[in-house]
Amino acid sequence: MLAYCGSGVSPQCLEIADSIIDRFIKICSPRDMLSILCEGLDSPNKTVKAAAYICPLISGLSEVFLSIRRRHFEQIKAAVPVIVKVVNAISSESDYEDIELETLFDRVVKNAHSIQEVSMKLQEDGVNDKLRALLGLYILQILALVSVSPAHLPFVSRLVFFLPYCGVSYLGLITGSDVETMSCIVIGEGEDDFMSFSSHIYLGASLSVIWAQMYNEVAQAAKEDLGVVKTELQNNQIKRWQAIGMLKHIFSSVDLPWEFKRHAVDFLLYITSGDISNKLEEHNDCSPCMTSLFSALKAVTLIIIYTSDTVLRKNAFEALKRVLADIPNSLRFDILKALITNSDSSSMVAILLDLVRGEMHREIALRRSTGKNEVLEADNEAYQNTLFWSTSILELVESVLRPVKGGPPILPENGDAVLSALNLYRFVLMTESAGKTNDTGVLSKNNLQKAYKEWLIPLRVLVTGIVAENKSDNDQLAVDTVCALNPVELVLYRCIELVEEKLKHST
Repeated sequence: MLAYCGSGVSPQCLEIADSIIDRFIKICSPRDMLSILCEGLDSPNKTVKAAAYICPLISGLSEVFLSIRRRHFEQIKAAVPVIVKVVNAISSESDYEDIELETLFDRVVKNAHSIQEVSMKLQEDGVNDKLRALLGLYILQILALVSVSPAHLPFVSRLVFFLPYCGVSYLGLITGSDVETMSCIVIGEGEDDFMSFSSHIYLGASLSVIWAQMYNEVAQAAKEDLGVVKTELQNNQIKRWQAIGMLKHIFSSVDLPWEFKRHAVDFLLYITSGDISNKLEEHNDCSPCMTSLFSALKAVTLIIIYTSDTVLRKNAFEALKRVLADIPNSLRFDILKALITNSDSSSMVAILLDLVRGEMHREIALRRSTGKNEVLEADNEAYQNTLFWSTSILELVESVLRPVKGGPPILPENGDAVLSALNLYRFVLMTESAGKTNDTGVLSKNNLQKAYKEWLIPLRVLVTGIVAENKSDNDQLAVDTVCALNPVELVLYRCIELVEEKLKHST
């Protein structure tokens, strides 16, 4: 430990520390040295948590791995989480010089070489398979940590070089199937050390493919043809859903540079390009993918909200629409509703409500094109459950105009969402009236009275009060408030007129 604590002063001291640790490895048992080095890496003393301090210990582990005589898998497996933990702590800090991180990453890659060398020597009793799976998980975790900067391309190429040896493919990584296979081999129940870094594993799996999207040399190092992988995802809906679910780890990461998210969105646009609507298979069970699809779409909405790149925002919105179109009709409304109710952004809620209205317009056009619904109903046994024209649409409008907490929405902060909800309500009311239908229940007397008394009138009181309060004020905030509420007020009064007219003729 003296060699460890004394290192980091200068390159010469690092060399001395390396030689001292190397000497200890030669005269001590590998098992003892493994424990000592892991204890040093796992030290709670933050004053020695620097790249220069831990590099001698990382290098020492590479030598120890090669010296282990028995229980190779168990001992290397115990060291891997320790390495990942300390690399994660250092790579997440922003005050390290690139040269320090490069030295660290170089030695971490050498650990992978040592694990591979041990694995190649052991072919009996399934130990080789376990070590290959362990090496694969190690590579994916380190890959996620190396990706703190696109400048670390050389290390990425060195890391993905191990993937073919680990028996994994880009298709298996981007769909998550190879990750699950390796995890089942390596990680047992209750192994918290590994499970605490499971997010790094999935992120690394996704990034291994996106790095290849960014740089062809990465695909070459991994001996993969990315074009073949993307074509397979285009043609296979289940695998496409799985890939979308894996991309959520990139979309939702707060540590990755925006460049990775931009390329991940481009990848998503590619695999959902073409006329995939003709390739949709309604009999495919989407329910196992629902949670991951929702998480991915939720993360895409955050990109739309927070990116300053207008091109990325436009592409992310297009990707959002394409993924929604890829989801079966029977589940698309549920996904949209969940996105709306779980969004804190008024503008995003407005966008999502406009998408709902677009879906309803598309479905009403489909109805008209099929005559009077006989063909559509005959071809679809789940007719009442798959279309947007149902009573659920009023619940969606109510969630905005009369939030769960009660009372009218907060204005002008939620003005975009309120305006979109009013437009949706007006669209439904006018369309049902014109078509002499009542699929949503919007024309029933009870629902008309509820909308009038609980949504529209309280909202009118709120809007007129805010406008009156700010009209006499000449400061810019007051002017902006009145301007923001003008379109809300206009649509609100039109909705009130329509409801009052319908109530006059209701029985």
